[in-house]
Amino acid sequence: MTRIGNAKVLVSGAGIAGTALAWWLAEHGAEVTVAERADAPRDGGYKVDIRGAALTVVERMGLLDQARALRTGVRTGSVVDATGRRVASMDADTFGGRVHDDAELLRGDLSRILREATADRAGFRFGTEVAALDPDGTATFAGGARERYDLVVGADGLRSATRTLAFGAGGVHDLGHYVAIWSVPNHLGLDREELTYVGPGRTALVYSTAGQHDAKAMFLFAGDTAARPRGREAQERFLTDAYAGEGWEVPKLLAAMGEADDLYFDTISQVRLDAWSRGRVVLVGDAAYCASPASGQGTSLALVGAYVLAGELATAGLDAGPARYEERMRPFVAANQKLGPANIKRMVLRSRGQVRMSMRMLGVLNRLPGKERLLAKVVEPIHRAATAITL
Repeated sequence: MTRIGNAKVLVSGAGIAGTALAWWLAEHGAEVTVAERADAPRDGGYKVDIRGAALTVVERMGLLDQARALRTGVRTGSVVDATGRRVASMDADTFGGRVHDDAELLRGDLSRILREATADRAGFRFGTEVAALDPDGTATFAGGARERYDLVVGADGLRSATRTLAFGAGGVHDLGHYVAIWSVPNHLGLDREELTYVGPGRTALVYSTAGQHDAKAMFLFAGDTAARPRGREAQERFLTDAYAGEGWEVPKLLAAMGEADDLYFDTISQVRLDAWSRGRVVLVGDAAYCASPASGQGTSLALVGAYVLAGELATAGLDAGPARYEERMRPFVAANQKLGPANIKRMVLRSRGQVRMSMRMLGVLNRLPGKERLLAKVVEPIHRAATAITL
């Protein structure tokens, strides 16, 4: 029996971090309940990467073959100009910063794999929100019910309610940019291909994956994050204004936003905290150390963090385990958070001059022999960060 055998644990959030943590906690003998505010599992979503150490975690769960079977199958990535001309094209792994055995799949597919593997190990309560937390681990749910746990884990993302309840407001550091993602009709007839258009301060891309008839659009743009709009109507208006006058397929992609039922809109932000635990509450994944979508490492941090937290609780116990987890994870988190601010500067160019220079350089590079080898050097920092921990 491990040090948490029969411990009663509440995990708030049924995303990647929360579900993976529930699997590992149950593996070590804990009695786990996963509370999720949403009424049902959230399938679909954007494509995500499993890299480096996270591949080892998924392999140790016995789920790597399933994950690889559901890879997106995206074959090529291209940068286009305002007329739609492909300025530069490369294989999708190079375009997406993947090396070796890294796997790209839809977030919803990964969530489903994890949830199905965990369903008989933990209890899932959808439509359940934690409204208050006491230092001794007592949770008050939105309906008024109260229950005491040996440990409460916040795995509820960038805007973590658990973090606010236990630590107070703060911790979210915006990087001066926004991200918006939604499903669109595949009017370009893309076949496992990704196209990216870059304007001054505004990037737009669209891609199709294997087995899907529609496509996904993603918009990344600089903006005043202090003025973050709330509510669907305000967000659509804010986004439309930000891209006013842009060419390529931007107007059609924006027009499709009004019909999409899966719009995601938020700032590109990181979470930086002095501590990840307080009393009987501990944080994992984006709730503790969001590296931002620009890092490309959010999913891997969630998987590795879940594995390390469960392992340290099992070996060191509920009292010493959270501190051990933080000690092990801090250097890994720091290495991966460094990627976010650096990457967003390459993903969103500030001026028309930068855009013109970038297009010229990409055009020259596209004609060079061995361009993939040259571009592969760009992704070396991502690989180093993804493997910057020993499990």
